[in-house]
Amino acid sequence: MTASTSIEPDRRTPRTDAPRRVPGAVLVLAAMAVLHTGSALATELFDSIGPAGTTWLRIAFAAVILLACTGRSLVPALRAASRRDLVATALLGAVSAALMLLFSEATARVPLGTATALEFLGPLAVAVAASRRRAELGWLALAAVGVLLLTSPWTGTVSGTGILFGLASAACWALYVIGTAHVGSRFSARHGLALSLTVAAVVSAPFGAPAVAAGFDWGVVAAAAGIAVLMPLLPFLLEMTALQRIGKTTYGTLVGLEPAISLLAGIILISQSPTAVQAGGTVLVVAAGIGAARREQQKSPG
Repeated sequence: MTASTSIEPDRRTPRTDAPRRVPGAVLVLAAMAVLHTGSALATELFDSIGPAGTTWLRIAFAAVILLACTGRSLVPALRAASRRDLVATALLGAVSAALMLLFSEATARVPLGTATALEFLGPLAVAVAASRRRAELGWLALAAVGVLLLTSPWTGTVSGTGILFGLASAACWALYVIGTAHVGSRFSARHGLALSLTVAAVVSAPFGAPAVAAGFDWGVVAAAAGIAVLMPLLPFLLEMTALQRIGKTTYGTLVGLEPAISLLAGIILISQSPTAVQAGGTVLVVAAGIGAARREQQKSPG
């Protein structure tokens, strides 16, 4: 903090009782690593219960776990919340459901790294819009060129439907960034996430529950429960905590590394091999995110 206070602590005595907070940037990076590990593993369940069924099971298990962990402490938080805050949380839950459903449908049709790069356009657009500088549009344009190389529409080898799902998930991610920052300022991370994921489980049920019922298998259900911790439970919790410590612009630019992390997860975990052109597209998308982040750093005081 740069503002001074009227009472200064005794600098001769080191303070050991103050807890050290993990920087928001570290939380975001950890969330991305866990998220895309879960995303890669989730694709292995698509053949059994489909993308929507896999997504709904993960959301439902994550919501149940969080509700169990928050317990009675959630009741006072609900009573203290205004109607506006509850509506905002419900909307965040609906957006979260749409985000995960659309992304799963994209990853079922295009490589994981490509789907993530498409989705990444959402938070990058939020970062550019928040900067309010026309010069920042260059980073969005660079990312768009990278996505163009990743999808290579002139070859006809990448699913057009998958691309549309990826772009739709980008719009949802932009809304998610904005909504999470608002909800995170009204609720603790675990309370806000417990409420929003419960709504997300209800919203996604009509899309995923029928597929789960049709292809029900205890092994698949157990696998989905385990993956739920990796995605969405832990990443969303880390992200909501991070957005209580950093701004939307910083968050939107930090996730510039996400396409690269997703690409690596696809290579290591599910043996997806990108072409040289796709790898080059990923580099451009990552460069756009890092470039926007550096511009944000230069604008920030201190």
